[in-house]
Formats: sequence, structure tokens, C-alpha cells
Amino acid sequence: MIALIVGAALAVAGSLMQGLTRNVLADPGILGISAGAAFAVVAVTFFVGTASVQIYTWVAFAGGAIAATAVYSLGSMGRSGITPLKLILAGAVFAYLMSALTTAILILSQRTLDEIRFWLAGSVAGRDLGILLQVLPYVLVGLIVAFSLGKQITALTLGEDVAKGLGLNTGWVKAIAIVTVVLLAGSAVALAGPIGFVGLVIPHIVRFWVGVDYRWILPYAAIWGAILLSVADLAARLVIKPQELPVGIMMSLIGAPFFIYLARSQVKR
Repeated sequence: MIALIVGAALAVAGSLMQGLTRNVLADPGILGISAGAAFAVVAVTFFVGTASVQIYTWVAFAGGAIAATAVYSLGSMGRSGITPLKLILAGAVFAYLMSALTTAILILSQRTLDEIRFWLAGSVAGRDLGILLQVLPYVLVGLIVAFSLGKQITALTLGEDVAKGLGLNTGWVKAIAIVTVVLLAGSAVALAGPIGFVGLVIPHIVRFWVGVDYRWILPYAAIWGAILLSVADLAARLVIKPQELPVGIMMSLIGAPFFIYLARSQVKR
């Protein structure tokens, strides 16, 4: 159940980000949101000790929100304003910074490393129904809001001027969509740690089948994201049986070649 929920949340968050930025490489992991949320959780564990999932959830939301604001601000610098390439570079730099700070904390504190080592690799193992029930309301709210934004996100993909010409208040739509992305990505990190590439891979698969209308992309992304992470978790349990790989590692093995392919195709364009 946790794999299904986390997969759906990450896939929808990635779809929203790609629609907002008109960037096919956008993803909560690649743009540093997951790294920011993970660092916030590690920092709280280091300074405060083990906390409840409810606290971890709010901490992950805060870390994700700060990361999104920082990456967007960095990507907006310069005369040309925000561009897909600058956004990706800003996200990569911020993600590396957060990963370095996270590693520094774990080197300094063996206790923190022991408590969240498996979680940091991205894993749904060892979670129980109580943890899911604490985070589920946030995920459901995020999914409902995301599905309601399908028409507006489709208009935004046509360009800012076109969307405004259609009577869309683009500022409000972007703000609500960003909050929704943070809500979904933060919930996923609180549940299973930072798991990458789900939000990158799934939107491309869905667009191949349903086209460019986000009224269809978002719900289908939730379905296929849930399926992909569940299959990846099953593979992680079987590949080195009786031991188990964290599902985050399995998703990296699946998603990294896909990301390289997309990056190469964008450079050629």
C-alpha cells in the first residue's frame, strides 16, 4: 500500500512540475525538492532525535518548500529569466549541496546514521499501516488538488501569454501547483525517503498513450506511478534474495538510463 501511495504521489508531482516548467527533465528528485526534504528530516533527527512520523512529515514539507523556493530563485537569475536548462542546473547544484550537508551530518553522528540509513536510500520496507494513515490525508489532498488543475496546467503548457489570453490567473495557478508538488513530494519523502526518477519516467510513458492533455495525464500518472514503484519494490525484494535492496536503488537503476536518453535528446534539439 505504501509503495502504491508513494508511487502515485511522486508521479503526479513530476507531471505537475513538467507541465509548470515546460521542461521534460523536471522531477522532484532532479530539481532538489526531495533532497531538501530529506536533509530537513536528517537535521531534525540529528538535533532532536527520533520523532513521530507526523513531525517528520511537516519537516519534510518545510524542507521541500525551501528547496523549491531556492531552486526557482536560482533558476530565475540573469537577464533571460527562468529557462529549462537553468532550472535543471540550479536543481542539480542545490541537490548536491543538500546531499553534501546530509552526508556531513551522518559522518558526524553515528546514531543518526543508524536510525535512518535504510530510509535514506529510499525504502518502503519496515513501515506499518499506522505510518501510512498519518500521511495519507496529505497525499489525498495533494492528489485531489492536482487532478483539479488539469485544465489549467494544459493551458500553461501552451505558453504564459496564451494562458493569460484564455483568462487564466497564471500566478495563482503556479502557486497552487507548487504547493501541491511540495505536499506530494514531502509526503512521499516522509513515508519512504528520497526515491528518484518516478516523477521523471512516468509522465513520458503516460503522454505517449494519452497525449498532452493534463486532465488525462495526471490521473493516469497516479495509476502508472503506483504500478511502477510496486514492481520496482517487488524486484528489489527478489534480485538478491533473501536480502532486500532499497527500492530507491532499484528506481535509480531503472531511471538513470532513461534520464540520460532524455538529456541527450534535449541537447540534440
